[in-house]
Order: sequence, then C-alpha cells, then structure tokens
Amino acid sequence: MPLVEVTYAPTVPEPQLRELGSVLPHLVSLAVECPEEPYDGELRPGDVEIRFRPLSPLDRSGLTVVIEIKSKWSASREANRQERVDALHADIRAATGLVDFGVYLSLPSAAWSQGD
Repeated sequence: MPLVEVTYAPTVPEPQLRELGSVLPHLVSLAVECPEEPYDGELRPGDVEIRFRPLSPLDRSGLTVVIEIKSKWSASREANRQERVDALHADIRAATGLVDFGVYLSLPSAAWSQGD
C-alpha cells in the first residue's frame, strides 16, 4: 500500500493538481507492482493513499511539485527502483503535462494493516 505525498507551489493550477490526483493511484500502482504485491488494475480503498500539501512560506524547494512515495520494501522492488521511478516520472509527465517536478521513491521496511 503506497503512501504518496504531493507538495506543490502556489503557481500550480488546481486543475493540474486534480489531474495529478486522478492519475497517480494507477501510475504509482504500476510503478511499485511486484510479485509480492501484484497489481490487477482494480484499485480498492486503501490501495494508494495520496495527500496534497501546499508549500509553506518557510519551505525551500527548487521544484513546483515534489511527489514522495513510500512503499514497503521487497527484493524485487529494490532491484530496479531507479528504473521504476524514472518510468513513473515519464508517465506522470505524459499524463499531466507537468515539467518542473520530482519523484522520490522510498522503500522502507514496513507493515500495513487495514480493517474490513
């Protein structure tokens, strides 16, 4: 279950943020798909959690959007994490038109539990 945080500058138009929120669940799921957690194309509640946060006046960032993704570590994800994040960046650009953004993929050792 990936957790995604999107930090954005006030210059990013809301329609572009809405488009980003629309495409991220599927694109992130494809990027972190692995044998341990296969993606069947059907997202269910809790599969991807996304939070948007505007930059504060105290934040320092050279990019208009930074997308941080945390997804549980697995050997198969670790083996090609740079390729995964590069492909995700390209897919986000193609889907949204964003150009001045970065994607950070973190694979911590973690566990997840969700009630029924």
